[in-house]
Amino acid sequence: MKEDNYKLPEKNIKLAKYAGFCYGVKRAVETVKKLKAENPNKNVFVLGELIHNTQVIHELEKLGIKTLTEIPEHGDGICVIRSHGESPEVIEKIKQAGFEPVDLTCLDVKKVQQKAIELAKEDYFVVVVGKSEHPEVIAIKANAKLYSDNVVVAASVEQLKEYEAQIKAHKRVGVVVQTTQRISTLTSIVDYLISVAKEVHVANTICKSTSMRQSEAKELAKESDLVIVVGSKKSANTTHLAEILKDITKTIHIENDDELDLYKDLIEKSKNISITAGASTPQNVIERVEKRIRCKEARLPKPS
Repeated sequence: MKEDNYKLPEKNIKLAKYAGFCYGVKRAVETVKKLKAENPNKNVFVLGELIHNTQVIHELEKLGIKTLTEIPEHGDGICVIRSHGESPEVIEKIKQAGFEPVDLTCLDVKKVQQKAIELAKEDYFVVVVGKSEHPEVIAIKANAKLYSDNVVVAASVEQLKEYEAQIKAHKRVGVVVQTTQRISTLTSIVDYLISVAKEVHVANTICKSTSMRQSEAKELAKESDLVIVVGSKKSANTTHLAEILKDITKTIHIENDDELDLYKDLIEKSKNISITAGASTPQNVIERVEKRIRCKEARLPKPS
């Protein structure tokens, strides 16, 4: 047991309404558990981490659901396509290896893929706004590249300037955006493109859940001395959320309640505290953080 003694008299603590699992993540986690329960004698794999959350991955491993870091030459059982999506080429490799693919790509991510394909087919120079190493962005680009070689990824105007000559030559630019990106990033890139291209077609594909989460958190931040963002450091939507809020007020990004010890003095000094969380953060993790802060003497066991 761990004891904490945060001095919190007259604290105003608010928990964001749009905190924790979004629809796509909830669907993926529930479906993969159901797949294993309905197929106890079958191997159930996920290609890559199902979601960016260590606690959830450990929970799935205990249920016998394993994570594949790459597609083996031969395999058997079910192989789940996670919510970030994959390219048709990867899905075909899964089939050729002997797995039964189950596609749990988030419906919002599928819309981005389809829009990128549409723009590629219509001969636009396609710009995917997002982080090039993120699995969602990799899949979006791969799908569009099936129909055009003119597809690039950029997370900033500086990165996009590398393609300025190609953009000017092509004249027509189509833009899609990673579902968890910041609207400010999209806006700055679009402003730049308008200055160098003759035609710019923009599809704001930031998902509604991300937009609502960010909008609510910004309003809470304006009323707070401190905002605590809960979620994995590997989660794009969580890190973007923390980045946005740091521009408004003091913000800390933690993965679980144990990390509160690192900010004990800051928490004690803050009167108005808001708590929000990324789309891949389980509700019980959020609740533990809230409980630790609300209790003067919280004696809670570490998460198993």
